[in-house]
Amino acid sequence: MWTGPRLSRMSSPSFSDQPSDDTALDQIGPALSRLRRRAPASSKDLSRNLVLNVIADAPGETTVGGLAAEMGVAQPVASRTVAACIEDGLLRRTASQLDGRRTVLELTEHGEAERNRFAAEQRKAFQEITAAWSPEERIQFARLLARYGADATAWSRKQAASRD
Repeated sequence: MWTGPRLSRMSSPSFSDQPSDDTALDQIGPALSRLRRRAPASSKDLSRNLVLNVIADAPGETTVGGLAAEMGVAQPVASRTVAACIEDGLLRRTASQLDGRRTVLELTEHGEAERNRFAAEQRKAFQEITAAWSPEERIQFARLLARYGADATAWSRKQAASRD
């Protein structure tokens, strides 16, 4: 049974010391939590980065309510974060092109620049953290993590739709 890539150059335990498949799967939640806590940014930056990415990646127009649902937070929490982002020039409110009575959120040029800055910081941290990994391991992990993120978003939207 395949249990993962050979970890010959990594500083982590040797391949034979790797956890069983079930143990490895049980470690996903705590590992993802540690990744979030270890991000090289302040909690303010983490919130902003999340908001900017959700709005930029949304398939259509994003309202504060939609943002709250996507982030999994109450609408007042999303409203406060959006207000701070607007105050800092990262977002703007505009009339919906689909329904002029609705207000939607857009990234400003400064918001795009901040999003790119966050991404560059995260890439640098990833490269430093994985310095002992082979180039193939780095790319494979990056691709799988990006795929996981996309699939998690689709799963989350499917879950929300089934509740409605």
